[in-house]
Amino acid sequence: MTDRKRFVNRELSWLRFNSRVMLEAERPHNPPLERAKFLSIVSSNLDEFFMVRVGKLERKIDAGLRIIDPAGMTPLQQVRAIRRMVLKQVARQYAIYNDQVIPQLSGHGLRILAPDDLGEEQRTWLSGYFDAQVMPVLTPRTINPSHPFPLLAAKRIYTAVLLQSDKGGLPQLSLVPVPAALKRVVLLPQGEGAVCGLLLEDLITMHLGRLFPYMDPIGSMPFRITRNTDFVIDIENVNSLVDEMRKAIKRRSYGKIVRLEVPKRRNAQIMRRLQKALEAPARIVQEVDGPLDLRFMMRELHGLPGFEALRYEPFKPATDPRLYAGESIFRTIRGGDLFLHHPFDSFDPVLRFIREAAEDPHVLAIKQTLYRVSSKSTLVPSLARAAQLGKQVTVLVEVRARFDEENNINWCKTLEAAGCHVLYGVPRWKTHSKITLVVRREPDGLRQYVHIGTGNYNDATARQYTDMGILTCDRQIGEDASAFFNIITGYNYTFPMRDLLASPYAMKSAFIDRLRVEADNVRQGLPAGFDAKMNSLSDPEIIEAIYTAAEEGVQVRLLVRGICCLRLSRHRNIAVHSTVGRFLEHSRLYIFRNGGLPEVFISSADLMTRNLDKRVELTAPVKDPAIARRIMGIFETQWRDTLQSWRLRENDEYEHLQDQGPAFSAQEYFVQEARRAGEPQQETTIIAI
Repeated sequence: MTDRKRFVNRELSWLRFNSRVMLEAERPHNPPLERAKFLSIVSSNLDEFFMVRVGKLERKIDAGLRIIDPAGMTPLQQVRAIRRMVLKQVARQYAIYNDQVIPQLSGHGLRILAPDDLGEEQRTWLSGYFDAQVMPVLTPRTINPSHPFPLLAAKRIYTAVLLQSDKGGLPQLSLVPVPAALKRVVLLPQGEGAVCGLLLEDLITMHLGRLFPYMDPIGSMPFRITRNTDFVIDIENVNSLVDEMRKAIKRRSYGKIVRLEVPKRRNAQIMRRLQKALEAPARIVQEVDGPLDLRFMMRELHGLPGFEALRYEPFKPATDPRLYAGESIFRTIRGGDLFLHHPFDSFDPVLRFIREAAEDPHVLAIKQTLYRVSSKSTLVPSLARAAQLGKQVTVLVEVRARFDEENNINWCKTLEAAGCHVLYGVPRWKTHSKITLVVRREPDGLRQYVHIGTGNYNDATARQYTDMGILTCDRQIGEDASAFFNIITGYNYTFPMRDLLASPYAMKSAFIDRLRVEADNVRQGLPAGFDAKMNSLSDPEIIEAIYTAAEEGVQVRLLVRGICCLRLSRHRNIAVHSTVGRFLEHSRLYIFRNGGLPEVFISSADLMTRNLDKRVELTAPVKDPAIARRIMGIFETQWRDTLQSWRLRENDEYEHLQDQGPAFSAQEYFVQEARRAGEPQQETTIIAI
């Protein structure tokens, strides 16, 4: 499976996705601060890409590995192609920043100033601010034989300064860390309706003379490094997974440098010294025509008060009218499955489900998987409360969820202290499933209530990501959910399931079999087709199965937000769209036409090798016909999108669909649907039945 004519390289496909994100900053229908936010997201994405994907490839290169990927590229070839593409992408990103976003924000009264733009009054105010608020926090490090070059933190901005002594001699190099504890943008006093700010590193550069009173600063330059954070952990030979993860987190502080960011107008002498000290070859240097690390626009500018007109108009998510009845959520679920399409449907019913389960005296047990949890989660206190009330609470918290490890470890300690039975993950695989099981004693015996979804139990991202979830008390799904928790606590596939499909055990083979059935249906003249929505598509076996089905005449429509390693050449029955918009498309749904009796699934898994073979995932059939029809309708609505969607072409590039018909945004359509749902009657007291 290394035929470059059949597969696209995964890393280059991801970079094309990041370009689609970047181009949202150029789209006039996006408000100015949202355009700035898209540029920030591009920077954040590239940080993680270099830390993980490039870091992994660099590790393979250092080990002398020449493993060929499915697209036929060695690690070295991939890294070279990546760096060429990133240089072009970053150049375009900063052109958009300088020529479009900053002028547009300035036109609306939000200005980021350069030191040369400051007036005398502003300089006086900034001088006092520097002395009072900034200088006490700064700790310069002068490099000399007594003080060798220090270990630098990744993703932090430093100002390198050349200092000349009154006594002459070779200039000394000093490093000034730009304090992460301070706001990156220093806001100056202004009248109403206007905001001016100066970047903190510029403020520091303006006052270097005060930091080095007996030296002459003859040159300065900000810089930023990115380190490899991809470390291999031998799970089979560790005594404590948590201790090993803590060690891995610390190792990120001294991983290999994989990128050195510097300004385009760099100081040549400082640059030579930095490259030598950091052992940073020219190939990892990335020049930017503007401020380093554009994430400050999302973190500090996007939410500024007084600029509401420069952001998307807020909306209130809808809530199923049945949830406003004066009854317990368990009785509501018994009346029929509940479907949730976030963020257009509120995430509150999921939190309420856990909260009521914790307080309900008839609930005996709660079992849940947690992958990424918000730092201020209200869900974890509910689980802790349930344990304190004597319920059996079992929680699998995946401590290997990348960049959330420390947060998850802390939640583990909170849950354990409350008396919950906490699992730190399944040894061999990450657990990426999204499922909650509540066991309740009722007059006719024990009943299992299940929430299963496509997204994390994270109330913060539930407002920003599109995801789907179902609340059900279907007996077979409840039995399967019990079997699933037995699997992840027993570490082997000894509890068979009838309806739910679990990876790495059954999902891939089940989907390949269903694609074969679709091909058989074509030959028999029956309705056939495969519609799917996911974050990424990269598994070679699944792609080959899709190719084979398409060659037999199966119509395949794929909504793939990010990585897509499938190629369209010679496959006329496959169409691929990618949507990039206000919300991050995160839901995974799979629809098989099945001879006229469609099978609809929601899943935690993308069609990637890591999800299908190396993670514990769950895929659930949608058994309620009305919900299945709604999900198929959601897919059709998204497929009609022209305003925020791109179409994959045979040359592996993407073309925007806006010129293919009237402008239509599926996300905006769903927002308007939520608004039309309106406010139901005031919620009454809940009666537990």
